Amino acid sequence: MNIDSFLQIFVVKEKNFFPLFVSSAENILKAAELLLEQTRETDPDKRRMLAHRIKEHETEGDRITDKIVDVLIDAYVTPFDRDDIHELADMMDTFLDTIRDSSKKIAIYQPKDPSRKLIEIAEYIVEDAKLMVEITRKFDTLRKEAKALDELCDKIKTIEHTVDDIYESYMSNLFEYEKDAVELVKKKNIAQALEDTSDVAKSVSSKVRSIVVKNS
Repeated sequence: MNIDSFLQIFVVKEKNFFPLFVSSAENILKAAELLLEQTRETDPDKRRMLAHRIKEHETEGDRITDKIVDVLIDAYVTPFDRDDIHELADMMDTFLDTIRDSSKKIAIYQPKDPSRKLIEIAEYIVEDAKLMVEITRKFDTLRKEAKALDELCDKIKTIEHTVDDIYESYMSNLFEYEKDAVELVKKKNIAQALEDTSDVAKSVSSKVRSIVVKNS
């Protein structure tokens, strides 16, 4: 085997990570879009059906994360630090888990009516997921795209601040105007799950930003 062929083995192994991260992000986006649909839904059976579909994406996300770990174990060369790859894969999986948790709460609690502010938070979660797809598609040119990646991460950070404001406003109004104690607890828990999802998206973007700084 000549030196070029030998080096090509490492290049192929390195590039195996990129499509897996893209697949993970695209799977998250599909789940986030279903969550948005669920927050708008009023029919209990349709809410449960959407929760089941999101669970299927959660299972697929676990499969992709396991594949990333398998490739990581086998790889001689990695595109960036091994610990960073593993942590980023886990954090993206956690983002999907929080989407699933929000969905599960909606399906279990069955709030009486959709809330405009909670729908708005779900819309921002979809935007987070879209930005993650853009981010992962730039991983194979990370050094060249460092500035663009940083800007995408900053957009997720801005979204998180916006969601915090919406959440605080929603909770304030909820405790002031919701007189049904059971309904109040339901909506409070759903709102908290959605806000937590936005927080995890920001954590993913912070991790990406750290990787960019290390490797640019």
